[in-house]
Amino acid sequence: MERRMVLAQADCPARRVPDGTPLTIPKNTFVAITQALGGNYTVVYNGQMVRVDGTDAANLGLQPETLSFPEPTSDQIDEAQVWQALGTVFDPEIPVDLVNLGLIYKVSVDQEAKRVDIDMTLTAPSCGMGPVLVGDVEYRVRKVPNVKVVNVQLVFDPAWSRDMMSEEAQLETGMFF
Repeated sequence: MERRMVLAQADCPARRVPDGTPLTIPKNTFVAITQALGGNYTVVYNGQMVRVDGTDAANLGLQPETLSFPEPTSDQIDEAQVWQALGTVFDPEIPVDLVNLGLIYKVSVDQEAKRVDIDMTLTAPSCGMGPVLVGDVEYRVRKVPNVKVVNVQLVFDPAWSRDMMSEEAQLETGMFF
């Protein structure tokens, strides 16, 4: 994506990449958008890379992408829709979603409890954006019809490696060799 400058229309909450430290982009401040994926934005503000959640995109004068599903025909959770929701969560530093990065290890659906349990990892155990990504996963999966509870567990065994990425993700990031 080509960098594009926008003017904050209102104070805009953001989180610094990669440590997730919260900050506010003040109204009438210019920022450069470097990535717009999954309804979220990565922007440069005061020389720092920061992430703006799609729910706050209007503060930057932007239209967020929305995640929607067809009206359910039963009270069951559709696991394919869970995976669809997970595919809308993007790493804020790499233009690839968490599924194609190979960060989602396991999805379990408990139809009776209306709960989805997810085991996921990070590209590095010390990644400061872990809490942000877990929050994104919980938020997006809760949008799936009939889901009442989302439980995300960060796991580091096995350790993530680039071999876990889809071939498409490896090509996108230049890690295919």
